[in-house]
Amino acid sequence: MGVESGDLGSFEPLAAFLAEQAGAKSASIQRFDKLSGGAIQENHALDVVFEGGSFEGNQALVLRTDAPSGVDISHARAEEFQLLQCAYAKGVCVPEALWVCADANVYERPFYVMRRVSGSAEGHRLVKDQAVIDNGDGLVAHLGAQLAKIHSITPENQSFDFLNLPEPTPAIAGVVRFRKYLDELPGDYPAIEWGLRWLEKNAPSEVDLVLTHHDFRIGNLMMDSGILTGILDWEFAEWSDYHEDLAWFCARCWRFGNFEKEAGGIGDRSAFYDGYQEMSGRQIDPKQIYFWEVYAHMRWAVIAVQQGVRHSSGEERSLHLALTGRVCAELEWELIRMTKPGDQHGTR
Repeated sequence: MGVESGDLGSFEPLAAFLAEQAGAKSASIQRFDKLSGGAIQENHALDVVFEGGSFEGNQALVLRTDAPSGVDISHARAEEFQLLQCAYAKGVCVPEALWVCADANVYERPFYVMRRVSGSAEGHRLVKDQAVIDNGDGLVAHLGAQLAKIHSITPENQSFDFLNLPEPTPAIAGVVRFRKYLDELPGDYPAIEWGLRWLEKNAPSEVDLVLTHHDFRIGNLMMDSGILTGILDWEFAEWSDYHEDLAWFCARCWRFGNFEKEAGGIGDRSAFYDGYQEMSGRQIDPKQIYFWEVYAHMRWAVIAVQQGVRHSSGEERSLHLALTGRVCAELEWELIRMTKPGDQHGTR
């Protein structure tokens, strides 16, 4: 297992599983290639020819499974599968999740299979893509509306047995959690500690809990010719205040160098907000956005350190993980800049 399309004969158990799930007479795997990206999970392009059943013919799919090592805050594949199914049922633009399996006799690690959508999710390319640039404000307005659809899922209308309600608030619960993660890492990170203390002292008391994607940003949004085709990577989703997702998308660290375009590096913040507010009926509080943008830089800094340690510890040797660890210094600088005493005047 784990080989690419040069040795497709080793995938007979997987092919049998797919045929059974699809109600087909047989399934023939024509392609199994690892896709780019996915530092925490692995995605494989899976081309299958089904004989019989409702999936008759050629099907372009994706098999999503665990990477050899991971981080504590990532959901299991079966849990992410449930989240995708729920979002799909709400009309969110996500790939349709089809089948899930944890049988090591079928594949070496737990996985699920979903339909493959067209396009690219590479952030550094998308912010320079002319089709995205030409449709920037319209695109971010649409993304705001999509985020509002996600946020229509609340603890009042949906439950997940693997998601706990944050206590006492999402902000304080997050500070406690990430301080614990930081304490468990080798080395000292005083700038991140400073950020955590600032967040603790400035945490908002008003909370409107929704299902947050928790990694809604360019890089997890598949686009084709400037059009959204799929919202990916749901492994961090949790109950939180809706401002957190809005701020994560707009945070400076997720603009891929295109800093003047405050909505994900591709559009104006106001267009993104308008799309969200029109669909959701919620109002956006600039003070909450500022808090959650500071939080975004703290959170990404801790995750970056975690990713770097996965490499440096020898757990999973990877140039990508090593380079991610180096991002921490830039994020620490942003934390210091945003939390300078007397200098919180709005988002940047």
